Amino acid sequence: MNLHEYQAKQLLSKSGAPVPEGDIAQSAETARQVAESLFSSGQRQVVVKSQIHAGGRGKGTFKDGFKGGVKLCRSVEEAEQAARAMLGNVLVTRQTGPEGRKVDTVLVAGAETIKKEYYVAVLLDRSVSKPVIMVSTEGGVEIEEVAANTPEKIVKEWIDPAIGMKPFQARKLAAALGMRGDLMKQAPKLFLSLYETWRNSDASLVEINPLCLVERPDGKEALAVVDAKISIDDNALSRHPEIQEMRDLAEEAPLEIEAGKHGLNYIKLDGNIACLVNGAGLAMATMDIIKHYGGNPANFLDVGGGANKEQVAAAFRIILNDPNVKAILVNIFGGIMQCDVIASGIVAAVKETQLNLPLVVRLEGNNVQLGKQILQESELAITSGETMADGAEKVVQAAG
Repeated sequence: MNLHEYQAKQLLSKSGAPVPEGDIAQSAETARQVAESLFSSGQRQVVVKSQIHAGGRGKGTFKDGFKGGVKLCRSVEEAEQAARAMLGNVLVTRQTGPEGRKVDTVLVAGAETIKKEYYVAVLLDRSVSKPVIMVSTEGGVEIEEVAANTPEKIVKEWIDPAIGMKPFQARKLAAALGMRGDLMKQAPKLFLSLYETWRNSDASLVEINPLCLVERPDGKEALAVVDAKISIDDNALSRHPEIQEMRDLAEEAPLEIEAGKHGLNYIKLDGNIACLVNGAGLAMATMDIIKHYGGNPANFLDVGGGANKEQVAAAFRIILNDPNVKAILVNIFGGIMQCDVIASGIVAAVKETQLNLPLVVRLEGNNVQLGKQILQESELAITSGETMADGAEKVVQAAG
């Protein structure tokens, strides 16, 4: 689950990270009030930032032609005008695709003078099963670009999860960024707070890009979390009801939301051959073999090892809500799930949805003969795939 920037900053602030003062607004009038409060507190400028689950907001363009989802403003009037232009408008960035995302909320925050930008992130290194903190002097740039062009500018520190992050590791990272003087006190404290946020919220990613060296109104230098991204492990949400309340369903794909209601794992893709499979590994293999035979999968859909008839029917309804689907491949290995149960679910789903698309079914495992018998006796237009390769080849042909 992804958080909005302002939500990520709320979590970071609780851990003591230096987050710029500000508040959200869902109307231009509220944005004006927040800006007035910030200017009266001594801020010389504020920033108005569109809140959507996508990067590249500053370089984005709204559907009505207004450019930039992030605006620096030197007056209350400018902040109000920027918020009015953004709210209710659709912002298109390189991450949203051409359809863009509607902006319902903006963050209005203090914008101190930036002198230097850094990159910091905490995530899980699955190759060693340890959290890792990455820092770079190349803030404000996509980390993938830095890794490709100047990998030596990325410094990593692995954390032992049994004992957590130690102060000496935080100081090591600060030194790698060239911190000196008072910053050498601020930076380690910040890194420790980022790790605590990552651990306490069961996050898969905490990313600060950029972490900025700023000049405050009083002339002093300080570090500030100017932008923040946090992704939470979905499997841990039951332990964090307060974070689960932050979920913005408007930012998620409707079909994925519907699948979640039925306990199904669904991700929409760009192809035209729908896949209904039990088990993530088998689902990946199914998509690979469809590509091998020249087709393009329309989705990743894992019904799990213990799906029932109702879940199978729900899976078919979700598949049929994708207008790009031209054919369906069901690939089931009966282990915990019996092939006859899945076959009964397929027959019921086809009748319920009045399916008129080509359907190829490959069954293997427990009660496979009974399952095939149920499909044959249904007298429905279902093509049998004897193997994965056979099923994939037939469904690719059926999809044209």
